Amino acid sequence: MRALRPSLGLFTILGSFLIALPAHAASITYQHKHFLFTITIDKSWNAPHEQWFFHDVPAMPTFCSDDCQNVQIPEGWSKKMVDGWNEEAVRKTLEEKIAIPFNRSAGNVTIRKTETGSISFEGVGLPGREVDIAMAAGMTKKAIEESITNIVLPVRMTEPIINVDSELQAMGIRELVTVGESDFTGSTKSRRHNVRTGLAKFNGHLVPQGETFSFVETLGPVTAAAGYLKELVIQGDRTVPDYGGGLCQVSSTAYRGVWEYGFPIVQRKNHSYTVSYYSPQGTDATVYPPSVDIKFKNDSPGALLLQTHMDEEHTDAFFIYYGTKDTRTSEVFGPYTWSRSAAPTEKRIEYTTDIPPGTERKLGERVPGMSVSWFRSVTMPQGTGALLTETYSVYQARPLFYQVGVTPEELPTFTGSGAIAPGSKSDAAVDINS
Repeated sequence: MRALRPSLGLFTILGSFLIALPAHAASITYQHKHFLFTITIDKSWNAPHEQWFFHDVPAMPTFCSDDCQNVQIPEGWSKKMVDGWNEEAVRKTLEEKIAIPFNRSAGNVTIRKTETGSISFEGVGLPGREVDIAMAAGMTKKAIEESITNIVLPVRMTEPIINVDSELQAMGIRELVTVGESDFTGSTKSRRHNVRTGLAKFNGHLVPQGETFSFVETLGPVTAAAGYLKELVIQGDRTVPDYGGGLCQVSSTAYRGVWEYGFPIVQRKNHSYTVSYYSPQGTDATVYPPSVDIKFKNDSPGALLLQTHMDEEHTDAFFIYYGTKDTRTSEVFGPYTWSRSAAPTEKRIEYTTDIPPGTERKLGERVPGMSVSWFRSVTMPQGTGALLTETYSVYQARPLFYQVGVTPEELPTFTGSGAIAPGSKSDAAVDINS
């Protein structure tokens, strides 16, 4: 896969992922870390113009003026219509579809340890970011001309203002280290409640230097008594209401920040099938206490302090990690998708006495299957060279799945005819929280 990169102005090839591209691609994908924006090339971008050629070699635009009306044209010169690009139209599109939803101002936070030993936050320490629209537009023009379909967004980052008390500074809590974020647009009211409740469990949590963080251990019990509501949860081959549905929004948010910074990932598992809340695929991390967990090691120079935040208006969730940066560099590449399989067309039916006879209950949507890889390159301060690792995810294709209510007398007739018995699960299914 070729990508136009602002830092180098070169075409980059990762491994053997070189793909054949059309003369002019129909869309371009812009990337910043795990953020992907795919934009269809708009007709308004096109601005064809006349170009002089000498034996099919483009000539300078100022070859002659006044349309060459009073100039005798030497042999070998000709004028043709060539493709051109309206950079102002490109800028307008990038502003509307990328900059407006992506740009934000830097935050301001004061962090203190209270008399009771808890940690208080006044404000939110999110970094500011701004797309360089002029550079992105120029890169877009170059990408179209060179049939490149991927651009690494030129982004200006601004550090937040952070004030930390002396006791926390002594532990190494001095600056912003990394941020994990995700978008939960479309979530139901109960799912949003569970995301908010789950995020609160981690606000003010400290991860000592050298320790391994366990999401499940820090989260605690997932019950009604812990404040959770019933919401859809993936359990084996079915999606059903249970307490804490939506907590994987929290775990995926926590994972993205440490993964992108370059912390060692000790444990991570993807969902069994693709879920729209965790786009782009391959950047999710499911949890199902106590066995399925997300763990990472804090190998930074000091402790890490977690601040969690939920932006209700823009439906974003955040894990903000404060500590002490080292000089490591990290970059993520992806997603690389293959082994795509269509969702089964045949509807799956399960007959049960758990719901009233004659009623239906949906247990799963039709979803396609795929394999997805992301690559991460990390260079540590010790100067041992870049370490390239792969994060590999396999997502199952699943059919539309319904339960149909029957009477106890009818049940043997349906199950005896080869229909799916109540409670059956596919061998490949793994219980995970959605």
